Amino acid sequence: MGSHIARRLHGEGRKVLLTDIDAGAVEELARELSPDGSTARGTALDVSSKSEFESALQACLELWGTPTIVVNNAAVTEAADLMTLPEESFTRVLTTNVNSIFFGCQVFGAAMAEQGFGRIVNMASLAGQNGGTGTGAHYAASKGAILTTTKVFARELAGQGVTVNAIAPGPHDLPVIKRTMTPEKLETVVAGIPVGHLGEPAFIADMVALLASDNASFVTGACWDVNGGLYVR
Repeated sequence: MGSHIARRLHGEGRKVLLTDIDAGAVEELARELSPDGSTARGTALDVSSKSEFESALQACLELWGTPTIVVNNAAVTEAADLMTLPEESFTRVLTTNVNSIFFGCQVFGAAMAEQGFGRIVNMASLAGQNGGTGTGAHYAASKGAILTTTKVFARELAGQGVTVNAIAPGPHDLPVIKRTMTPEKLETVVAGIPVGHLGEPAFIADMVALLASDNASFVTGACWDVNGGLYVR
């Protein structure tokens, strides 16, 4: 999903700093987008750590100045049995998925507020709304926390020109979905989607670009659902 979003934003003329715990992967994509490194760079970021967000912000400041857009997209996606879910798995998924949103909003949101403009988009999930379709309870719990965190920071930063919104995708046509579910489980999930197919990740990138646009100032604290009719409200 991150690569789709990065390509979309870069394609409309944005400079992008790609981050991942695997620096090599994002550096490769950055070179593809900008061979000379003038409009795309990659750097390592462990999203469970506030100090690493501070380092990523410093890297962005040195390259291009204070960012105007932040997309908090990193997550651990796992399936697990509810009643035998180990404590270490629960802690790891919650720490990664919730810390990434909280500290991303806190560290980058403060810098954006100081300059008086910013757009933050947090990647939530249908799992945080309906308890999960094919993922574990720890994943669903973390995504529910992301929805609340989005509202908290939206309220805090609204008066300083910074919007904070979430997107909640249902099952999309991505490698992580096929790694998480068995073919039989995936077939069952797709059969239960009212529109009859998986989502298209490029459309999520379009939604990110819309929420990140300069004229999106009147949308904040919102969650945009993209789930094929699996969750209607």
